[in-house]
Amino acid sequence: MTDLLEALAERAGEFIGLRRDIHRHPELAFEEHRTADLVAGKLEAWGYDVEVGIGGTGVVGRLVRGDGQRRLGLRADMDALPITEASGREWASEHPGVMHACGHDGHTAMLLAAARHLAEQGRFSGTLHLVFQPAEEGGGGALRMIEDGLFDRYPCDAIFGMHNMPGIPQGHMALRDGAMMASSDYATIVLSGVGGHGAMPHKAADPLVAAAGIVMALQTVVSRNVPPLQPAVVTVGALHAGRANNVIPSTATLELTVRSLDRDVRALLERRIRELVDLQARSFGVQADVQWRSGYCVLVNTPAETAFARDVALGLLGPDRVSQAEPLTGSEDFAFMLERVPGSYVLIGNGDGSGDAASACMVHNPGYDFNDDNIAVGSAFWVALAERFLAPGQRERQAS
Repeated sequence: MTDLLEALAERAGEFIGLRRDIHRHPELAFEEHRTADLVAGKLEAWGYDVEVGIGGTGVVGRLVRGDGQRRLGLRADMDALPITEASGREWASEHPGVMHACGHDGHTAMLLAAARHLAEQGRFSGTLHLVFQPAEEGGGGALRMIEDGLFDRYPCDAIFGMHNMPGIPQGHMALRDGAMMASSDYATIVLSGVGGHGAMPHKAADPLVAAAGIVMALQTVVSRNVPPLQPAVVTVGALHAGRANNVIPSTATLELTVRSLDRDVRALLERRIRELVDLQARSFGVQADVQWRSGYCVLVNTPAETAFARDVALGLLGPDRVSQAEPLTGSEDFAFMLERVPGSYVLIGNGDGSGDAASACMVHNPGYDFNDDNIAVGSAFWVALAERFLAPGQRERQAS
């Protein structure tokens, strides 16, 4: 495995340059036309069969060797975020208000580096599907690709994804089977009462007082309804009501984000929030309308595929650089792919601040930047995983 790391490190400069080019030209969800064209052009030049426009701006490259029977999917995301960059990097975003604040530029570059190596030197027998996905950042690009026939046209026996993680030392990998990332749902609660004069509240039905009561009551959903050993989050991120200090408004609006790491808990949270809001509103003499929007599902890594990926990481990096990942309450739409195909989502450390303080800057922060030292490590992991998964006779060995 040392030779593989060295080989990918020697070629990393080309893909660091490509990563920085993508970083300079970030594109939001379903607008990744330049990035998709770049990806498709590279894959075609290396001999992949390429299809573009899947799920909007998604790209899939297929490479078949040997009998082609065993099928592997590797996925990277391509979209950026609506954030104004403050990293100070020479390759900072050239598009005001848009930046790669989550490292999808790096994820794309890592998979492209692996794609070239596998095309030119890959030793495997099977079908390799490289999935470059749009709109992970809230757009549900994975689901759009699936609905557009991703796994019908490109069936996979397993699929893997990778994301950088600030706070973990650069180049280290963390894996976890079972529930790893939370579901994400959203609610808008509109309270309708009777407005009036602030000096005569008895002649009004105050939705703002009801909103305050609901904010506090919602804190009991997790503490008193969810089992103590089950993680869950209910956050009221916004409350809008009124404009003047002597006017009782007629409406108040709350915005919620709701997270869980268990499918049953996810259903429980919705039920209890709806019940609690309705009863609280009626107790204050106002009406409540709960508009619930389902987001991403719980990301669940399958045990066998996670154990396989961990063995690959151990062989590549050694036990000192591979650890057990903690579950995260952030969400990831790769979860939709894992609902349909066995697989695993792994983390690669972006840095813990030692040597370069910026490397520990959390994702979705204006100062964030992907750690280019991960290009070699991440691409070597993809190559090692693909060659081992698609090794001749692997299907027979697994069946036995």
